[in-house]
Amino acid sequence: MHGCENIGVLMLREGDLLWEPSQARIDQAEISRFMRWLERERGLRFDSYDALWQWSVDEIEAFWGAFWDFYAIKSSAPYRQVLKERVMPGAKWFEGARLNFAEHVLRHGQGDEAALLFASEDKPLATISRQELREQVAHIAAALKARGVGPGDRVVAFMPNIPETMIACLATTSLGA
Repeated sequence: MHGCENIGVLMLREGDLLWEPSQARIDQAEISRFMRWLERERGLRFDSYDALWQWSVDEIEAFWGAFWDFYAIKSSAPYRQVLKERVMPGAKWFEGARLNFAEHVLRHGQGDEAALLFASEDKPLATISRQELREQVAHIAAALKARGVGPGDRVVAFMPNIPETMIACLATTSLGA
């Protein structure tokens, strides 16, 4: 095999560690932010991911209630309890709460920050900013509303995986349809 003498072969075995995040990346991770919030707001300290996971399994209602609060989930009607019964299938989560998915998707980020990235076989990578997304969703929502679409209605479309599909979905859900 002439010409291949300098190529090293990396042999991996099951269980080999392929990557480990830096401490800075760990500190900036959303789960780390959640763990710091739990300690500050709830007095709960977890020394590892495994400890947090175990708490989430043992104290399901407390975990998901904290998750709701951490992410400042807004609802037009409050939930009565986090979990009615620990049964599967049939678990009822946050019963009574009324949420608007589109409101939560569109509520964060700066105006010029990228919200959607899109590329296809015939189009180069393009970006839709958070402000553009909000404006386009509002425009489509207004058109749907003008046509009588409202809460509980069903809007159906056969669309490809393109930004307009996401915009139409957000516009529809923003109306409660």
